[in-house]
Amino acid sequence: MKIIRLILFPVVPIYYLVTKLRNWLYDAGIKPSKSYDFSVICVGNLSTGGTGKTPMIEYLIRLLKGKHRVATLSRGYKRKSEGFVLGNVNETSETLGDEPFQFYKKFNDIQVAVDADRQNGIELLRKLNPQPEVILLDDAFQHRKVKAGFNILLTSYDNLFYKDIVLPTGNLREPRSGYKRADFIVVTKCPKNLSDLEKTNIVNGVNPVESQHVFFSNIRYSKNVYSINNEMVLTNLPEFTLVTGIANPKPLVNHLNELGLSFEHLEFKDHYHFSESDIQKLNRKELILTTEKDFVRLNGYESLIDKLYYLPIEINIDDSDRFARLVSKATN
Repeated sequence: MKIIRLILFPVVPIYYLVTKLRNWLYDAGIKPSKSYDFSVICVGNLSTGGTGKTPMIEYLIRLLKGKHRVATLSRGYKRKSEGFVLGNVNETSETLGDEPFQFYKKFNDIQVAVDADRQNGIELLRKLNPQPEVILLDDAFQHRKVKAGFNILLTSYDNLFYKDIVLPTGNLREPRSGYKRADFIVVTKCPKNLSDLEKTNIVNGVNPVESQHVFFSNIRYSKNVYSINNEMVLTNLPEFTLVTGIANPKPLVNHLNELGLSFEHLEFKDHYHFSESDIQKLNRKELILTTEKDFVRLNGYESLIDKLYYLPIEINIDDSDRFARLVSKATN
């Protein structure tokens, strides 16, 4: 794969110019971008792959839902439905997509919708009763047809955007300069012992423009794992099989190794749709641990119910009080 990316390096300048021109057309107002008179918060990234958008959306839901009527809007990546779909008891991960279905199952006091056309999705959400007051856009930083009132840009500690280049050789969806559209830049998946000196070096690398705020976050893993019918202390797990279908399972694998747990790892692609042969293979395992996102796809198989557990995660944000205060200001 790395060799193919290197071979495709001559395409990099073309991709760079096309995405740079696209952004310029929106910035200049030549291509229209719709803004709103209510709170629209966009969470996204410059890079492909996992930067922690799902736990950030969940963090914002917990932060806001006690004060506002909150809705999430995603495109529903790899779902088997089209157009606008609102989460309800009849929907599944196949019709909503993995992450939106996870939001729907975890938070019964918000509205969860998917629509590849974010303008249309926002319009239909606002027609609901009750009408949402804050809409969280999941993975919409490059969706320039909507001008969010507040933009949160995520960049992973082990793949900082300012050290990368655009596709296809690099991982950036657009040139680095796109970071200037953000209000917050959150460095995700940081080590818990990240020093003040390293934070300063990263902030200098980001080179925030005036009024931008840089935050640092790390993953906080639950001490317990959960199945549909049971709960168990993570460190009490006997030997198990770890099953992941996420963009970057490395932090999870490292965490389990640090705890001294014994496991084999079956790694699948992000948003992987498990086949019947995959399920037959998993049926032969004694105990399976997976991510919360993968659990919403796998727990529909009755044969796995008694052996399938997931490990919840949340994010911890340094200077969380200031983060909350600024988000609250943006939504009032």
